[in-house]
Amino acid sequence: QVRLVESGGGLVQAGGSLTLSCAASGLTFSTYVMGWFRQAPGKQRELVASISSAGNTNYADSVKGRFSISRNNAKKTVELQMNSLKPEDTAVYYCAARGSISLGYNYWGQGTQVTVSS
Repeated sequence: QVRLVESGGGLVQAGGSLTLSCAASGLTFSTYVMGWFRQAPGKQRELVASISSAGNTNYADSVKGRFSISRNNAKKTVELQMNSLKPEDTAVYYCAARGSISLGYNYWGQGTQVTVSS
């Protein structure tokens, strides 16, 4: 059974930092593309950042230069370092895994709330 468990969300003031972590189990972690998504109230879920099995990263324009995604294949974890947080970063953040030949993300975590106060 595949499980993705996020942690690290919380309340932070604008300009602050948070690090989200996702622990994976039940899958060959090193072969999966890992992504962080977010969904704010009334908005569609959006891809924030992704990292391939080789460590190649992609970011949404809205977070470039502020967020950093990384992975540790030995520990089966993926992190999202979020700096210079803005109120518009407030959302539920989800960790997700996509098989290397899959078009979409196959597995999802339960989500963790990030709230940025102004």
